[in-house]
Amino acid sequence: MKLSVFTVLLQDRPFDEACAYLASKGVQAVEIGCGGFPGKAHCDPKKLLNNPSKIDALKATLDKYGLEIAALSAHGNPVHPNKKLAKMYHEDFENAVLLAEKLGVDTVVGFSGCPGGSPQDKTPNWVTCPWPDDFTEILKYQWDEVLIPYWKQEAEFVKSHGVRKIAFEMHPGFCVYNPETLMKLRNAVGDVIGANLDPSHLFWQGIDIAYAIRYLKDAIYYFHAKDTKIDQLNSLTNGVLDTKHYGDELNRSWIFRTVGYGHDAGVWKEIFSALRTAGYDGYISIEHEDSLMSVPEGLSKAIDMLKQTMMFEKNGAMWWA
Repeated sequence: MKLSVFTVLLQDRPFDEACAYLASKGVQAVEIGCGGFPGKAHCDPKKLLNNPSKIDALKATLDKYGLEIAALSAHGNPVHPNKKLAKMYHEDFENAVLLAEKLGVDTVVGFSGCPGGSPQDKTPNWVTCPWPDDFTEILKYQWDEVLIPYWKQEAEFVKSHGVRKIAFEMHPGFCVYNPETLMKLRNAVGDVIGANLDPSHLFWQGIDIAYAIRYLKDAIYYFHAKDTKIDQLNSLTNGVLDTKHYGDELNRSWIFRTVGYGHDAGVWKEIFSALRTAGYDGYISIEHEDSLMSVPEGLSKAIDMLKQTMMFEKNGAMWWA
């Protein structure tokens, strides 16, 4: 396994400075934001694609600090019912794929997206229950008429440009939000689609991460290291479907935390052991969204925890067996 960081958390500093900082912390690779919700602070694919010298400069910066590219990311909603927004997110994703081709990167991370509930809608509609029957009809429309056709088309585009893996972050608010919905889309579209397994979004849904890893197995293409803390008082009173602002930490049922502040080292050791057992030995990429810590402190603590719990070397032969 290799330790990576999603560089958007350092978007307040130039890319060269961010890389120097991460290399000094013992980070081995970077995940670079290329559009969508995280923005393009460090990398605007359209500008790089129109100026090959900028691609060379990006490579030179990474070489200078001994960093690999773990993945390019374009977390957007390309099936948004607002056609203008959908076009923007669609172009961000495809430009990220085109840049990945130039950089020799085989993984692009993003969201499945979420359509509206009908062709007339203007905003996405995330369905969380099957009844009244309106909701079941919405799901049929979203999956059969929008989501599957769109990603079948994009799968062909991705493969034609040498990118082997679309890693979907299973994120509530989008159609792919848990292992079952990830596999539903993968089975409909093909194995170019896999999971960006981010435990933070699964913890609060009540999902056991080690079980999820075993269920997904060969479909795990990437991993985000981010934690979640469940508030027992609020969740046992109000459940976990919580629409309060992330900054309302005292009253929310759960909040995002840096690695180790939602679940202890034992849980993270179990997760990494499950990943290796399932055959995933790739990048572990830190995503910082802890509202109780500054980015430098949260990132440093996450790096320290992951250095203790990840497995960096190959396991080798079982000389004792």
